[in-house]
Amino acid sequence: MNEDWEKRVVSAWATLDDYPQERAAEFRAVIDALVAELPDGSPLGPFEQACAWDSTGHSDKAVPLYREALARGLGEESGYKGRRAKIQLSSSLRNTGRAEEGVKLLTPELDAPSDELDDAVRATLALCLSSLGRDREGLSLVLGALARHLPRYQRSMANYARALVDPEG
Repeated sequence: MNEDWEKRVVSAWATLDDYPQERAAEFRAVIDALVAELPDGSPLGPFEQACAWDSTGHSDKAVPLYREALARGLGEESGYKGRRAKIQLSSSLRNTGRAEEGVKLLTPELDAPSDELDDAVRATLALCLSSLGRDREGLSLVLGALARHLPRYQRSMANYARALVDPEG
């Protein structure tokens, strides 16, 4: 959209904690009003609405909106928001009992160009894997992500992470 609209969206999201669960519909209405300003067919609308439903405890309502945003080209309009949508959709899929879909959606993101969302990809993928009983793979992802942030033991933790999924390697 434009910078002013984006700033107002950021400001709206900064107020999320001001809305207790019993007032969640009011928050979603704030987001809906901003979305109403967008041109028809904009992928930003369903993305922001999905985020609002998701953040107010309704993963089931968020899933189709995330899918719509991605289908409308969110990733082409904003690679960052497209990646966020994949992370959040995968989390919502896991929350609605479809963790395998989340794994399929996020696994390619492990090879995507690196950005500040890398650890969120790994953490969400780890949760999806855990929901499928693949805890060692999930723990490996989380340890591998954590290793880069440690002041010491980076190499050891990275090796332990690899050994969880490949004991021979």
